Amino acid sequence: MKNLNLKSRPTPSDNGSVHDLTQRNVELIKELEESARHERTRSDRVAEVIAKFCGSMTFVWVHIIWFGVWIMINVFPGLPHVDPFPYTFLTLVVSLEAIFLSTFILISQNHDAKISDRRNHLDLQINLLSEQENTKMIAMLQAIAAKVGAGLEEDPHLQAMSADMEPEKVVQQIQAREER
Repeated sequence: MKNLNLKSRPTPSDNGSVHDLTQRNVELIKELEESARHERTRSDRVAEVIAKFCGSMTFVWVHIIWFGVWIMINVFPGLPHVDPFPYTFLTLVVSLEAIFLSTFILISQNHDAKISDRRNHLDLQINLLSEQENTKMIAMLQAIAAKVGAGLEEDPHLQAMSADMEPEKVVQQIQAREER
């Protein structure tokens, strides 16, 4: 992935509005998406264009017209019947088309899955960082509360939230739950 130039964007402290924060995030995500698009190979781009066309109503209408014309030509009296009923050649062409289309769609989906995996990894990293920041803030607030005599030390939920998160234990809990 190419390096993203975050220095040229306004930072939240420039004027502090929520709009500035969201605008910065939107621009960052746009750059991440563009970076992923630029990493695609020529064959990936071709597969994506074909997959997009195959998922359109134009594709459906083209096939309706094509099949209709094919059948009409091969049943209309007085015309040479290139592929008479049961339309064996048409069946062959459609089968080959299905093989290639499914391959193009799988290539496109694999690329989308790679981008999705990258996003999920980014989300996980940000979530872990947020968890670490929140744990640190709770510890700081507890220290402040202790200094002013607020007595938050006795709250068992607060004590649990101030402990370091151990992602591997959470994964073990999820796996244990899935096995039940």
